[in-house]
Amino acid sequence: MTSATNREHRMNTATNREHRMNTATNRPFRVLGVQQIAVGGPDLAPLRHFWGDLLGIGKVGDSTSESENVIEDILEVGAGAATVEIDLMQPFDPDRRPRVDQPPLNHIGLWVDDLPGAVEWLTANGVRFTPGGIRPGAAGHDICFIHPKGNDEFPHGGQGVLIELVQAPEAVIAELG
Repeated sequence: MTSATNREHRMNTATNREHRMNTATNRPFRVLGVQQIAVGGPDLAPLRHFWGDLLGIGKVGDSTSESENVIEDILEVGAGAATVEIDLMQPFDPDRRPRVDQPPLNHIGLWVDDLPGAVEWLTANGVRFTPGGIRPGAAGHDICFIHPKGNDEFPHGGQGVLIELVQAPEAVIAELG
């Protein structure tokens, strides 16, 4: 790409971003960026080997939740507000739901600037959420999940993708907002 073409692409991207923001003025929240991706498997060992040993992504924590049926390692890549978590997950009990290892790309997490406002507005607009409501997540941020599929009562879901909405801390809002 030539520098003129690259400059034009950046300008078009900025114009498109402004247009999207201006057309959604009745939406009381903004999606700021990707907070995490979650990858599941029946056993953490091969996930740790691939993501940690082979790709060199550092582990920053871990979490176990019997109620969420998950044992997870928390890795991070990037810096500042651009940091993205990569959660490696295996089921606490492989015979219980949710099966955090199926599908292997379990979910994506999106930073939002007003999680309660987002849930209220999306619910009013027919978006289906998973049970559990807003609650603290493994990384300490409030979270909730959009169900992959809609139903009769709430016809809009994540089009086959489980989507985690994550309340962005003030520093992320300031940098990305």
